[in-house]
Amino acid sequence: MNPSYKPLFESLQLKNNVELKNRVVLAPMTNFSSHPDGTVSDAEIDYYVRRSKGAGMVITACTYVTANGKGFDGEFGGDHDGMIPSLRRLASSIKEQGAKAVLQIFHGGRECPPELVPNGETVSSSAVASEGSDITPRALTESEVEDIIAAFGETTRRAIEAGFDGVEIHGANGYLIQQFFSPHSNQRDDRFGGSLEKRLTFPLAVVDEVQKAVKEHASESFIVGYRFSPEEQSEPGIIMADTLKLIDVLSDKGLDYLHVSLMDFWSKPRRGVDDDKLRVEYLLEKIAKRVPLIGVGSIHTADEAAKALETGVAMVALGRELIMEPDWVQKVQEGNESEIATTLSKKDQAKLVIPDPLWQAIVNTPGWFPVVD
Repeated sequence: MNPSYKPLFESLQLKNNVELKNRVVLAPMTNFSSHPDGTVSDAEIDYYVRRSKGAGMVITACTYVTANGKGFDGEFGGDHDGMIPSLRRLASSIKEQGAKAVLQIFHGGRECPPELVPNGETVSSSAVASEGSDITPRALTESEVEDIIAAFGETTRRAIEAGFDGVEIHGANGYLIQQFFSPHSNQRDDRFGGSLEKRLTFPLAVVDEVQKAVKEHASESFIVGYRFSPEEQSEPGIIMADTLKLIDVLSDKGLDYLHVSLMDFWSKPRRGVDDDKLRVEYLLEKIAKRVPLIGVGSIHTADEAAKALETGVAMVALGRELIMEPDWVQKVQEGNESEIATTLSKKDQAKLVIPDPLWQAIVNTPGWFPVVD
């Protein structure tokens, strides 16, 4: 192995004493391939098995914690105990390859397609449509908010019973947790909305409920992470200064890691702070080594991954790259990084073990993946 890549393969001990074998994480990527009843399909299992041999930790696609939180066709569920056998299949298939298996838990809020939720009724923090959408969600009542908070805890319990090594709270990408934090989508005047501090109430309550479930049902080695998006394009919307406040509070919550959601690791802030540093650099300064940060965003080559680690992030997550090159970790370890694929062709589906729905999305979404004929 090239000595400059050795930092990628150093083990990492989390604060709960779990040791990850390396610094490479399979990023959570929706694959649209579960059965309509929310159970995991064989195609999904095969997809994860193919990508779990090298990474130190595998974060699954998101699973919904309530029936009205289903955000995608072909998303698998964790909203009732009947899902535990399905989740157990997924957890064991990942762990058998040598990676830690982390279940991402979420509620889609106003981003849920009406046809996927009960009575076609989408819900959110407030009755505010997403930008560009003509679907206005119904504002959740306080008691419904409390029920969803409790559901995050219950889905965590199911993840524990299913044998997962941890959960990641999905507070990113415009879904319900972010909708409560955002001044665009949250226009409430109760304890869950208003000031920045009140908009933190729901995200922090979810963290507390998840940690409570872990304390009651799991050993100390169970991993809890939190994913966030640093900014929103909409105005008013989340700005970098807001996120630094969120991160400051989360860094003292006893989480095992934080995970920033970025399309480009090297991106700079849009507004709220000066743009003379990377978003990642601002985050690392605020975190001040209190909790490990996972960086992500258009990292493809071993050089790019090693350079990302040099910023101070504890781990690098690869999403699209591990879809195109499932053997990324092994090739870097074996000194064969020149053989790493950073594009895919329309003939590669079977070789890459990609389920049909995800494959159709890849080849029919211009600009998402570098597809060559």
